[in-house]
Amino acid sequence: MAALARWCVRNRLIAVLIWLLALGGTATAALAVGSAYSDDYEVPGTESGRAARLLAEGFPGLGGDSDTVVWHTASGSVRAADVEQTMNGALDRIAELPGVASVTGPYDGQGQERISKDAHTAYATVIFEDRAEDVTRGEAQAVVDTARAAGTDGLQVELGGSAVALTESSGGHLAEIVGVVVAAVVLFLAFGSLAASALPIATALVGVGTAYAGIVLLGHAMTVADFAPMLGMLVGLGVGIDYALFIVTRHRRGLKRGLTVTEAATNAVATTGRAVVFAGATVCIALLGMLTLRLGFLDGVAIAASLTVVLTVAASVTLLPALLSFIGMRALSRRERRRLAEHGPRPELPTGLAARWSAFVERHPRKLGACALAVVAVLALPTLSLRLGTSDQGNGPESATTRQAYDLLAEGFGAGVNGPLTLVTRVGGAEDRLALDNLGTTLRATEDVASVTPVTFGSGGRTAYLTVVPGSAPQSQRTSELVERLRTEVLPRAETGTTLDVHVGGVTAGYDDFADVIVGKLPLFVGAVVGLGCLLLLLAFRSVGIPLKAAVMNVAAVAAAFGIVVAVFQWGWGSELLGLGRAGPIEPFLPVIMVSVLFGLSMDYQVFLVSRMYEEWLETGDNRRAVRVGLAETSRVINSAAVVMISVFLAFVLSGDRVIAMFGIALAAAVALDAFVLRTLLVPALMHLLGSANWWLPRRLDRYLPRISIEPPECRATHERLTETVEALEKERRPDVRDIAG
Repeated sequence: MAALARWCVRNRLIAVLIWLLALGGTATAALAVGSAYSDDYEVPGTESGRAARLLAEGFPGLGGDSDTVVWHTASGSVRAADVEQTMNGALDRIAELPGVASVTGPYDGQGQERISKDAHTAYATVIFEDRAEDVTRGEAQAVVDTARAAGTDGLQVELGGSAVALTESSGGHLAEIVGVVVAAVVLFLAFGSLAASALPIATALVGVGTAYAGIVLLGHAMTVADFAPMLGMLVGLGVGIDYALFIVTRHRRGLKRGLTVTEAATNAVATTGRAVVFAGATVCIALLGMLTLRLGFLDGVAIAASLTVVLTVAASVTLLPALLSFIGMRALSRRERRRLAEHGPRPELPTGLAARWSAFVERHPRKLGACALAVVAVLALPTLSLRLGTSDQGNGPESATTRQAYDLLAEGFGAGVNGPLTLVTRVGGAEDRLALDNLGTTLRATEDVASVTPVTFGSGGRTAYLTVVPGSAPQSQRTSELVERLRTEVLPRAETGTTLDVHVGGVTAGYDDFADVIVGKLPLFVGAVVGLGCLLLLLAFRSVGIPLKAAVMNVAAVAAAFGIVVAVFQWGWGSELLGLGRAGPIEPFLPVIMVSVLFGLSMDYQVFLVSRMYEEWLETGDNRRAVRVGLAETSRVINSAAVVMISVFLAFVLSGDRVIAMFGIALAAAVALDAFVLRTLLVPALMHLLGSANWWLPRRLDRYLPRISIEPPECRATHERLTETVEALEKERRPDVRDIAG
């Protein structure tokens, strides 16, 4: 690491140009090829997956995305001649637009079911030639503009569907801009130097920008969800600014101790840079743990987010030292430079609130530990009611046209029309056809079924499907129960004596199957992520207790963060007020991604906190002193880093995307708990209570474990000699928290 840092400092212009070329090259390539994201939730082997494949094979014309145009009259009827003439004209113009395969309206003889009983609402179905992920924004926007142009004061026209959702504003880059601005303010307050506060942001932006373009290119090689770039940017900006913050803080400390700019930058990368690489490795391991689930949808998310973390770490240990050499002594504020010139180098001792808090925790470990546990337990309670399910356009903001179309359909035709179930089967002989004709009657008599369409046979007569409209919304628990009832009770009885094998598909069925697969694999996934993380900490700190405490703390942070997500998004506490839409279930893939990201981020603060404690333990063998010093010397930078990360994460609530907002609130809550409750309160309290047992490792295990060091011994020795020299120059020795017991 030291050699790498020295090369980057000595060849600073080359290092900067390499990164700028990487950013420019990937961005140019991404712009040239465009994006190819795909939200493919289908899981091989599930019943909804088999239904989708059968439907695609037997009815190729149904393969395009299906969207809806809804119109509503507050007074009068949608059957009025002027309304019918206006909407027929609009639908005819939509049918002629590029990318539109067909339009089916309510005004022909077979479309009467598309008009509500009170005749105030009607809808038409627009079928695109391609699936939603292949429909261009321009094609979808043309449909939206043509339909909305038909609206008048007395005629409300709204649109819903996956392709239409592409046209809704996601807030642009407002979230990223707000997050970066707030982070810049926090960094300036922490450093007092405009140049020093700008470097972490510049480093993170270059790393994240390169990764963002790389994710666009990755989407052409594998399935990458459309929220993966935003998730990568969310995580990348947070960890990228934090990692650079830690290195700049160590660099500034070196300058204050009298090191040259080159020596300070080299020492910062050789010491804190190693911790950054180690912390980044834990984040990547946690993210790549999603690969153990063997779900193509999550594989792309895992690799995309890991790519972002890798590039931000690389920028922190290569680009950052080059930039530090450019600004020279301006990494210090004017007051700090003046003090250094007048009084010479001095050690930066922990004073003020950090020192007092460290001593306070040492005096009251039991009471403070109990308070921290109570806070985490209360916040984690809502997690017990976590329900995974369909979060659809009915959960969008009230101002969105997709939300208004959803509500109009629910009011006019019943909530279930927004998420019909599709029953698909292969058909054998006459007995199968007769059974299918009788199936409609059976389904209409089934609880929570609002309506059933007639059976539709494919061109060869070998495949058939019918649509069941539930009596409840797609995200309702009652709809999930209906899916289960059809699969386990109704359909098996109807199939008796035939060769039919009816599969239940549709939005709710697909999400329920996806959730079941994830929940089934979650224990293996969590075990793999926790186990690998604990192994890394075991190797780094030569202790059994440190990894076990870290695992428990991380699980606590995840549980509390999930509790807050459930309260806001599932219970709806403030979701409409924040512009996040109405309450609804939690996305099935959210727990997996959240566990990965939160476990990795939690490890960051554990590494930075305990590595300083471990260094002091190796020097003195005094656990109380090690915990006191480690907390006093790292709490300020950890808290500053946490404020930066929380600001970036919360800013993404402005993105306008419900899933990204979930990630933002969950990550911000987890980091706040981790930094202000767990790492600076509960962890040091437990370590004081456990004493020297914190550092216990069986001798036999110690002999066989390979040795890795976050901070190399030679750098630690240099640090000690430098401290002794500087302290010898001091005429008056100030009180040091390292020598004052709690």
